[in-house]
Amino acid sequence: MTFIKTKVGRRSFIKSSAVAGGGMMIGFSWLAGCKTEPMIEEEILQMPAEWFNINGFLKIGDNGVVTIMSPNPEIGQNIKTSMPMLVAEELDIDWKKVVVEQAPLNTDLYKRQLAGGSQSIRQGWKSLRMAGATARRVLCEAAAKAWEVPVEEITTDAGMLFHKATEKSAHYGEFASAAAEIEIPEEVELKSVKDFKIIGNSKRNVDGKKIVTGQPLFGLDTQREGMLHAMIQHPPAFGMKLKSVDDSAAKSMPGIKDVFTINTYPDAEKKQWCDVDAFSDLVVVVGNSTWEVMQAKEVLKVEWEATSGFENSASHTEKMAAFAGKAKEARKDGNPEAAFKNAAEIIERSYTAPFLAHNCMEPMNFFADVKDGKAELVGPVQTPEFMEKSVSTRLGIPLENIDIQMTRMGGGFGRRLYGHFLVEAALISQKVGAPIKLTYTREDDMTFGTYRPAYHATYRAALDENKNLIAFHIKAGGIPESPLFANRFPAGAVDNYLAESWSLESNISTGAWRAPRSNFIAGAEQAFLDEVAEKMGKDPIQFRLDLLEKAKNNPVGEKNDYDAARYAGVLKLVRDKSNWGKADAGLNRGVSAYFCHNSYVANVLDLKVENGKPIVDKVYCAVDCGIVVNPDAAKNMMEGGTVDGIGHALFSGLTFKDGVPEQSNFDKYRLIRHSEAPKEIEVHFVKSEIDPTGLGEPPFPPIIGAVANALYKATGKRVYDQPFVKEGALLG
Repeated sequence: MTFIKTKVGRRSFIKSSAVAGGGMMIGFSWLAGCKTEPMIEEEILQMPAEWFNINGFLKIGDNGVVTIMSPNPEIGQNIKTSMPMLVAEELDIDWKKVVVEQAPLNTDLYKRQLAGGSQSIRQGWKSLRMAGATARRVLCEAAAKAWEVPVEEITTDAGMLFHKATEKSAHYGEFASAAAEIEIPEEVELKSVKDFKIIGNSKRNVDGKKIVTGQPLFGLDTQREGMLHAMIQHPPAFGMKLKSVDDSAAKSMPGIKDVFTINTYPDAEKKQWCDVDAFSDLVVVVGNSTWEVMQAKEVLKVEWEATSGFENSASHTEKMAAFAGKAKEARKDGNPEAAFKNAAEIIERSYTAPFLAHNCMEPMNFFADVKDGKAELVGPVQTPEFMEKSVSTRLGIPLENIDIQMTRMGGGFGRRLYGHFLVEAALISQKVGAPIKLTYTREDDMTFGTYRPAYHATYRAALDENKNLIAFHIKAGGIPESPLFANRFPAGAVDNYLAESWSLESNISTGAWRAPRSNFIAGAEQAFLDEVAEKMGKDPIQFRLDLLEKAKNNPVGEKNDYDAARYAGVLKLVRDKSNWGKADAGLNRGVSAYFCHNSYVANVLDLKVENGKPIVDKVYCAVDCGIVVNPDAAKNMMEGGTVDGIGHALFSGLTFKDGVPEQSNFDKYRLIRHSEAPKEIEVHFVKSEIDPTGLGEPPFPPIIGAVANALYKATGKRVYDQPFVKEGALLG
């Protein structure tokens, strides 16, 4: 077992909150107004007559029913189920007696109420468990005091307290009131992995039934009495701003309340990192219904003026190819220049990927009611803690008067890290003096920016006369950032290694996109490694394993940011599970492996090509993400990330002509179809007792390399530029 400091001053814990392990906050006394949600695993629980607050993560009813708060935003990664599982495990409660609620934004009680970086479970692993263990401890002490026995003799199981010697027992609710008055110990004991009952056992999505029955959970579901609807119109091209607007026709249309302009961020220097927006000067239409507002938008007469040059995808490609010569050194091991000079053979290949839109199923939206110096905001955002500060700064309202309520999100992928639409909603409500719901159309969303950057990478490998790899060189950049991770594999596995980085400025706004930077560089790297392995006459998996063996036993450099043994472990697992080397007749195999967000994923993908179109038959996935909290949910995450990666590798791209995005809806922006998804995805997790690591993003990057390598086996042609399929047929 592990002992963990509660990091509180005993009795003061009840009166305030304090930092807990992993950066979270827990505290007492703020849950009295929480509403209960009775539907759990298709059972209707009898709700208690009275609740007793144990700490900021949970409250216990007088009948033993427990409400556990899930602190972080839910974007489909199922943390609203998995995070409470950590609390319930250490509380030692029967999961059937648990009610889960979305915690409100509360920076006094919680830290890192953010969905991003695949860090929710990793960051909350100890603090959430500590909350459950602390509650269990005070319950045990309350029972020991009442039964007049040593607390060490009290045991728990499934929400019950026991004293075996006297045969006394009680459910948690019977001692909840007394437990709330117990002093908090300076440290509590956490369970050993072998004693887990809930962690490691699959639990259904706590919102599952509500989702499939269409109950209101998402931002777009928000309805309030007297609520108006709002939409915005932004410049059609990057490099433009608003000049003038004739709104006379729009204002005369039925149901329209007002048309006006707003400037979301007049003081650019006051922006936070999460305030990325391409267009601050916006035209706003407000009316009684979404439909009426959409119709009024169509008749607006808006003039725009240029503020900078207009960018084109053709020139992007040319500039990226030419600019690599200005790269800056990021890492150098040995003497790569000499190795390349003396090489018997040099392999050089370049890879590219376009800008990508996030395309969440639920477009950007937010509800706002700003009045009397207060702001109530409801909707889907991945960064509520940060956006609270943005609203406070922009509206001049104190933080304590701003209430941001988190809804479930219909996708995020990094797009909702940037909450300018929340600030827009607040400004609109303040302007009209009424509650409003701002909704983006798909076209608004797809053309507003905050895209995945465009990337370019050139790889070189030097072989000696015996086909041994003697040097490795990567030069990577993009618009407007480089995708380079200088200290990742194969850094540390090659004696002579050089990594260089470059970037180009752009007026097109970009931001985090599922597995930032890794979402390109992994596929390029893994495709190149396959080509090097072929030149060396080696099996592609064995080639990687040989490199990892060197990185493990005789590493080059001291900054390698991966564990070579764990990396090799997923490769060996996927090799065994896929029966590598024995693909079914008519199928072509590609392999890939990558480390990002603290986790390791390896893929083997089987496909065939018919009439120029790739058909993915099966994907094998091997994953090392430490302890798996909720296996079914983890498997779902792997499957979703795999399909997402395949789709974007094959089909997706965003291009520009004179600053205008050429794709504004799904008729031109190609996503994977249901019929194009793999027919089967087989997921295997490495058995581990290592603390959990990331899982939302790691499935995406490596699968792109597996697709590229399988396509080569199927066609005899290498693919270097994403998307691999254009106008219905393979490139190359």
